[in-house]
Amino acid sequence: MASETLSSIPLAYRLFFLYIEPISALVGAFYAGARPSEYLTYLSSSPTTASLAQAPPTPTLISLYQLANLYLLFALNEHLVLSSTASRRTWRRLLFGLLIADLGHLATMVPLAQEKGFAAVFLNFWAWNAMEWGSVAFVYMGATMRSSFLLGVGLGETGKAAHGKKD
Repeated sequence: MASETLSSIPLAYRLFFLYIEPISALVGAFYAGARPSEYLTYLSSSPTTASLAQAPPTPTLISLYQLANLYLLFALNEHLVLSSTASRRTWRRLLFGLLIADLGHLATMVPLAQEKGFAAVFLNFWAWNAMEWGSVAFVYMGATMRSSFLLGVGLGETGKAAHGKKD
């Protein structure tokens, strides 16, 4: 595998994991860190909760700044690690970790789902706001792309062959 280049990774995966998703994470970092009130307003399910977002308390701001930092780390790790190797083993390992993070990210939406209803948050895409599109739909897309890669879809490998290689 040492002689292979990134072109051995299908274009759809390269575009999504090297550019689209890291840029999306940078947008999340920007809103969480530079526009915390707007970020919180998007998370709000009611006008009362939204009004609290106008002047977030210090612990909330610290949490949002830490979240912004993690989004930045996510973007850099994904882009820099995956763009530095064509090793499918490395790609699989990083993407597996991110798939677990996808599930965790969806779990963070449960409190909103308890307020609005599970279908409203996880299924009713026609009624989603920008935050729900980013925190649910985009995570669904990322998890689907990661699962596809991990399963060998489009890689010219299937089943055990995809996982048994030492690349």
